[in-house]
Amino acid sequence: MRAKTTKAIRVLTLAPIMALITLCALYIKSKDLFGGAHMLALAVFFLFLLPILAYPCQPIVPYFKGKGREGQRNLAMVFAVVGYVAGCITNLFLHAPLSLWIIYLDYLISGALVVIINKVFRLRASAHACGIIGPAALLVYFGIPWAVIPALALYALALWASLDMKRHTWQQFVGGAVIPLIVLAALHLILGN
Repeated sequence: MRAKTTKAIRVLTLAPIMALITLCALYIKSKDLFGGAHMLALAVFFLFLLPILAYPCQPIVPYFKGKGREGQRNLAMVFAVVGYVAGCITNLFLHAPLSLWIIYLDYLISGALVVIINKVFRLRASAHACGIIGPAALLVYFGIPWAVIPALALYALALWASLDMKRHTWQQFVGGAVIPLIVLAALHLILGN
């Protein structure tokens, strides 16, 4: 039962799922953040659908096929970064509002930093923690401060599940959580809002 619980927590707190919840909450709060329903639909595609497709695609993508959990994790990072880059390119052509740029750039830069830290420096910053705290920070940034409470509860549950499953150390989980906070602070200083 415990193994099923920890796995369920990890699945329910995947970065794309957190992105979907965040996008919906932000759209309900203020449609102006997106510049229209079509921009919300594109954000759902680039930040949720494309990244989540990595999981069912892993067994059929030749390079990642048969590489187990590590292959799944690496393909998820590739799909996510591709989605984030494609979202930024779409923003450029569709003249997205600044708020949508901040959302995409937060995901893109945070995702790129996780990849660099994990692949170049061979450290393991938790993409999972990044995918929980990043959206929570965006919710607070765009005026939903009470989101901190459920986000911290989800973060604590995901930390427990990750430690229990031996997917991360607490340092890796904290490291992954710090990345989107630094990125969002930098974006605020550079772009404002």
